[in-house]
Amino acid sequence: MLRQNLWKLMLCAAVVLWAAFNLIPLKDQDFGDYLKTEAEAKPAQFATLLTRASERVKSGQAQSVFVALKQIGREDKLDLSQFFPQVRLEETLKNVEKRNDLLLNELLRQSKGKLQLGLDLKGGVAFTLEVEETAAVAEPEHARVEKLNKAIEIIGNRVNGLGVSEPIIRAVGTSRIEVQLAGISTRDNPEVLASLKKPARLDFRMVHPFATPPMDAPPGYIAMTLEGETRNGETYTEELYVKRIPEMTGEAVSDSYPIMDEFGRFKIILRFTSEGSKRFADVTRAVAEEGQRTGRRGRLAIVLDDKLYSAPGVEREINSDSAEISGQFSQREAVDLANVLNNPLDVPLQVKEQYEVGPSLAKDAVASGKMAFIIGTSLTILFILVFYTFGGLVAAVGMAINVFIVLAVMAYFGATLTLPGIAGIVLTLAMSVDSNILIFERMREELKQGKSLATALEAGFDKAWSAILDGNLTTLITAAIMVVLGTGAVKGFGVTLTIGIFTTMFAAVVVSKLLMEILVHGNVLKKMPMFSVLQNTSFDFMGRAKPAFIASWVVILIGVATVAFKGKAVYGIDFLGGDTVSLSFAKPVEVGALRSAAQAAGFKEVNPVYQKTIGSDRETLKITTPFDQAAPLVEKLQQAFPESKFVNEGVTRIGASVGAEIQWNALKASFWALALILVYVAFRFEFGYGMGAVISTIHDVLMTIGIFVLLGRQFNASMVAAILLVMGYSINDTIVVFDRIREELKINPTGTLREIINRSLNLTLSRTIITGGTTLLTALTLIFVTTGDVNDIALTLLIGVVTGTFSSLFIASPIFYWWHKGDRKHVEAHHDIAPKYEWAGSSRASE
Repeated sequence: MLRQNLWKLMLCAAVVLWAAFNLIPLKDQDFGDYLKTEAEAKPAQFATLLTRASERVKSGQAQSVFVALKQIGREDKLDLSQFFPQVRLEETLKNVEKRNDLLLNELLRQSKGKLQLGLDLKGGVAFTLEVEETAAVAEPEHARVEKLNKAIEIIGNRVNGLGVSEPIIRAVGTSRIEVQLAGISTRDNPEVLASLKKPARLDFRMVHPFATPPMDAPPGYIAMTLEGETRNGETYTEELYVKRIPEMTGEAVSDSYPIMDEFGRFKIILRFTSEGSKRFADVTRAVAEEGQRTGRRGRLAIVLDDKLYSAPGVEREINSDSAEISGQFSQREAVDLANVLNNPLDVPLQVKEQYEVGPSLAKDAVASGKMAFIIGTSLTILFILVFYTFGGLVAAVGMAINVFIVLAVMAYFGATLTLPGIAGIVLTLAMSVDSNILIFERMREELKQGKSLATALEAGFDKAWSAILDGNLTTLITAAIMVVLGTGAVKGFGVTLTIGIFTTMFAAVVVSKLLMEILVHGNVLKKMPMFSVLQNTSFDFMGRAKPAFIASWVVILIGVATVAFKGKAVYGIDFLGGDTVSLSFAKPVEVGALRSAAQAAGFKEVNPVYQKTIGSDRETLKITTPFDQAAPLVEKLQQAFPESKFVNEGVTRIGASVGAEIQWNALKASFWALALILVYVAFRFEFGYGMGAVISTIHDVLMTIGIFVLLGRQFNASMVAAILLVMGYSINDTIVVFDRIREELKINPTGTLREIINRSLNLTLSRTIITGGTTLLTALTLIFVTTGDVNDIALTLLIGVVTGTFSSLFIASPIFYWWHKGDRKHVEAHHDIAPKYEWAGSSRASE
């Protein structure tokens, strides 16, 4: 037995060890203390250096040890990598300052906890970027707004990365962009602003042919410094006068990527658009002609972020669709620069404000989130223990390993854990029980037929595998579309969902099965008592299909009509924007108390955040409200908390954090997900099944939205992910029923289509109720314990579970039945596999 399962034991051990490696350390370490333990070479000399750095911090010369070490390395021309030989840097990188930058950034990353908390749990950094005044004045308002929206989209793509860090990126007025980054401190990571501005303006500018600093600057030119490095590693600088207005911008670049030349140096290749290559030919021709006229070779400066990266000579017109940026780049710098060039901004931005952001949720709200996790998980485990006893215990162990692996994968990909993320893990955990329930219900059927526990175990896993695979693959299609087409929260949810699908299948099919095999085949577990619910039922679901179908679509029509009637009133601040009011105060008030007081006064959607200006100890309270509610809200808060002496310092209009682009991408993701599910189910099953799956999913989404609005709730950013969660749950539930219908058609050759469908629905009814019950318990727990976005997600899932269960019984299967006109022969004519009859097999055998 041990020999047969040795590979599974080794695989499980390897995965758990990998997960532990990716999760430890759990908390951030002090950067100075971390460096002491990591300095493997010349420890005494480095300790002296660290003391110098600490003294600089104490005297106010540097913000942190990180900054102080950079300063000392620059001033003393000291290569800090000599103390950390274990940190491998590129040997071709000779510039000491660049080596120190890469080294300290890597060490800072290593000192952080592997799984970072979000802005709502840990705080972070907020920036306000403003379009330069000269650029703002030169553009008409509509063009300025359009470019600002494009800038928001580009910055969002850069900052989001995988889409799981959940930053806040939105317009403030018509010339500013607000960005909030979770879990980042400028004290420990002062380079964060530079990384934020990565997607910057790329210019191609003409270099003055003969004038150089310190000569007076020619009209229209500015002085810029070109840094370089010789082959023996020595650095040099060259002062040039570069034209202020560019000849062409990065809009002409269609693609960029790094390559290595014959000397092992990295450079960036630029590919131009068709119009860009023509413009580049015109520019290089003008530069070459200027050089011929002056008798000096013309040069074209490549400027990124107002920094001169290269100034190659141009002797003739370059009629090509590509160019290159050469310089002393490390591999990492070359890759980062190429990524930036793929989406350059065409509006120059400058930093207007920088804030440290305190946790936007009160301690009691965070505590309620933890409590929801504990209660929800405990109820799920208790539920499955009651129904499956020893099997439930095995499932609980698998669930624990599942969560462990999910968190580890999130840490590996650099995901940020937020309170809604914790809620999502709880809800995913509740639904992951479904795989175990499918297996145990199949085992129950085998045991009823008098089979041994060992035989029932193998048969249970074998027969449940098809439903587990199909259910997870259809959900994976949804997740993949979200990753490919989605942005922001949609893409983040897709990544998280993808992780959950693979970890759930691993936990159920490998971990749980391994434990069950050890217990059963090792004679530790000789019986597996299971609590029965809705066994041997014979409900006529198809007989009630028409009235149930009509009633549900009437509810949907009412919901859709309500949404149409309310119009924009169904959208929250995330979709419409609102007002942000800044308040000074004498005494701070706990965030939870502020939110409770606002809601008691009738202000449902408020978001209070304490902010502190970087470099200052002055703290400000900023509260986001719907439009025109800021002033009356402040008045109510002044009455509720007179001791705080709140003073309104100004109101700013903010744009939507869920813009039209994100909404459109969410709709596209949903459409293509449904289309691909139809194709998959039609290929794996048959087209009638596909129609049933898609129509029932649309039914569930529309009904969930309708009931949510009828209950007086508003849509916010988290609702996008919540609706997609309902889609995944609905599809998975439907596939389980369809898998059983397909099986019954094969093993029951004499039953009518109506009988087969009714029998399949009755056979899967126990699993449907138990799975829905576990998820329902978790959703109810979150509804009663949490507030805000998490509460909305929980309510959405609660509605989705009920509608999903209903549609599996009364929508999906009837659609399949009506598609085939109630005729079994029509199904078999289009089915992927014809039914096999015992007499046919024996006849062939006799022949």
